[in-house]
Amino acid sequence: MTAAANVRIAPSILAADFAALGDAVRAVERGGADLLHVDVMDGRFVPSISVGVPVVQALERTAAVPLDVHLMVVEPERHVEAFVAAGAAMVSVHLEASPHVHRTLSTIRALGAAAGVAVNPGTPVGALVAVADAVDYVVVMSVNPGAAGQAFIPGSTSRVREVRELLDRAGNRAPIEIDGGIGPANAEELAGAGAEILVAASSIFRTADPAGAVGQLRDRALAGTAAAVQNT
Repeated sequence: MTAAANVRIAPSILAADFAALGDAVRAVERGGADLLHVDVMDGRFVPSISVGVPVVQALERTAAVPLDVHLMVVEPERHVEAFVAAGAAMVSVHLEASPHVHRTLSTIRALGAAAGVAVNPGTPVGALVAVADAVDYVVVMSVNPGAAGQAFIPGSTSRVREVRELLDRAGNRAPIEIDGGIGPANAEELAGAGAEILVAASSIFRTADPAGAVGQLRDRALAGTAAAVQNT
C-alpha cells in the first residue's frame, strides 16, 4: 500500500443552505475546494430524497470546480446520461445498485466523465475485484448512505487500506474517495491510509467559516500523507 499522492477536498452540498447555494459554493471555492460533491438520493436505494438534474445544471453554471455526482439510486444506468449532460465531471454508482456495473461504468466513460464505483460499509471489499481494473475512482462509504451528519464508522480506515491494496494488485492507481463523517479529527489517518479525495458535508457547511474549514481539512490530510511517506 502506498500513501496518497495528493489530496482533494470535495465539500458535499448535502449539508449546505439551499436557500443560498451559490454563496455556499463560492465560500468553499475561496477555501480551496477541488470538487463539489453532489449526493443524488431517490428515496428507494436510500431512505432520503435529495436533488436531481436541475440542481446539477445550476451548479454547473455557478461552480468553478468540477462536479462529483454520487448516484445513490436504483438503476443508476438509467440516469447517468442526464447527469453528465447536466455537467457532472465525475459520476459514481453503487456496486450494490447496478446489476451490470461494467456496462454502466463504460457508459459513463463514453459520455466523457470519470466513472466511479461506491461501496457501502456492509459490502465486503473483495466484491470490488470484478471491477478493479475498470474504475477511475472508488468511493468508500464510511457511513450508511442517506443523510448528512452521521458518525464515522471506525473500521472504514482499514477498508481504505484494503481497497488501495486491491487496486494496486490490479495495476490501477485510481484514487480512493472517502465519504461520510469526515472532518479534521480523522482526515490525517484517512489520507495516511490512502484516501485521496475527502468528501465532507457537515464539518464544512455547518460551521461558521466554511472556507476555513476546507483549509483545515486539507492541512490535516496533508499531514497524514507526509507521515505515511516518512514511514515507507
